Amino acid sequence: MKSSHTAFIAVALALLSMQTPAPAQTTEAAALQLEAKIPLGNVNGRIDHMAIDLARQRLFVAELGNNSIGIVDLKARRLIRNIDGLKEPQGVAYVPSTDTLYVASAADGSVRLFIGPGHAAAGQIDLQDDADNIRVDSAANRLFVGYGSGGLAVIDIATSRKVADIPLSVHPEGFQLDPDGQNIFVNVPKAQGIAVVDRQSGKQTASWPMTIAGGNFPMALDSVAGHVLAAFRDSAKLGVFSKENGALIASPEICGDADDVFVDAKRRRVYVSCGEGFIDVLDSQQNAYRRIARIPTVAGARTSLFVPELDRLMLAVRASSGEPASVWIFQPVP
Repeated sequence: MKSSHTAFIAVALALLSMQTPAPAQTTEAAALQLEAKIPLGNVNGRIDHMAIDLARQRLFVAELGNNSIGIVDLKARRLIRNIDGLKEPQGVAYVPSTDTLYVASAADGSVRLFIGPGHAAAGQIDLQDDADNIRVDSAANRLFVGYGSGGLAVIDIATSRKVADIPLSVHPEGFQLDPDGQNIFVNVPKAQGIAVVDRQSGKQTASWPMTIAGGNFPMALDSVAGHVLAAFRDSAKLGVFSKENGALIASPEICGDADDVFVDAKRRRVYVSCGEGFIDVLDSQQNAYRRIARIPTVAGARTSLFVPELDRLMLAVRASSGEPASVWIFQPVP
């Protein structure tokens, strides 16, 4: 009697397990797999953006709260060194043609240059106030740096001099250079919009008012679909807009406190890293922009860098009670 009762329970449990769907985390974890954690040493405070030297596979990490840049060897998966003595570094960019690292700092408004494999200090360009995001126009041999109360500085890479200013109504946050044309799309959250700038004339040509949410900070371009993607913080949404006229395509909800967004063209996915402690993965096929995964990370880990050439997503994780400052490396799958 006892054995038959036990057998009945075993069969019932087996049937129940067959009918119960697998936990969501099993499916979601398949979108991004954590491959490694690389410690950044004794680094405290907020971490901002990153850039990469592909030839050497070196990752540059703007350690804003620590007033330093961390240089990470991705092959060896170790910290090489820190560049200290900076003043709230925010934006970083690496230019292979001149083997130069550019660092934009908020506190003193400078763009500092570091050259060669040893990253020797090689001067600075003074923008006076709140130097922020940097974008590289390799074809034109120019850098664009958002700064101050409203402007993009245009820097000539050959001479390391500022050659022009593009005025904006307020401080620019995330912005992108259109690889298929002359436009620059700029998030201007204090003006509740996206500014469209012509690179050749150096003038703003359009303004797209943002009505779906506020706090549009990070931005990415989906060149295949012809979309501008802006991640909002208030409320937390991803705005997808037509590159041609700013028409709204989609506005799915995302994780909170987003600071970086990237397009994975190979998989037709979007990655959004959020200070709330998650990475959201969205499927952009057929303009659906449907969330297919929410990967838990660490609160405050909101900046990331997707490198298509390495097929890896790097996440900057600030020091906390449970985690030292580090870079987490995720491999997208399948």
